[in-house]
Amino acid sequence: MGTLGENLVAQWLRGSQVRVLHQRWRCRLGELDIVAGFPATRDTAKTLAFVEVKTRSVGNWDHDGRLALSAAKCQRLNQAARFFLAHFPQYAQLPCRFDLALVRCQPAPESASPSPITPKLPDVITIGQPVRVNQLQLTLQDYLVGVLD
Repeated sequence: MGTLGENLVAQWLRGSQVRVLHQRWRCRLGELDIVAGFPATRDTAKTLAFVEVKTRSVGNWDHDGRLALSAAKCQRLNQAARFFLAHFPQYAQLPCRFDLALVRCQPAPESASPSPITPKLPDVITIGQPVRVNQLQLTLQDYLVGVLD
């Protein structure tokens, strides 16, 4: 379920013209779900985002993952991000931030005319719009920028 949520967010980022540099990057200090390079805009410089993805089912205890970032989890993410920057010094001079993506996962509703079962995500993902993958329905609920800043 978590990998599907990460794949959904990565596809949404790509569709938003954001470069996904790494998915599920692991080191001895932890894992970074997605590392993304946001392009420069008129108002901002190119930015590196460490994206934590929380995939939850309906009726979860932590407000769709909003409450899952404990102080200890934030510290581990920060340490892993520092390790990433040491490992990839070409990104060390970029402004960095931590983003949080909230994904809902539930069984796909039954319909009179069953939709085709597909393991592939669509090219375009929209926040709040459900996407069916196999027997599941995934929805990118929210994308929160700079949650640990």
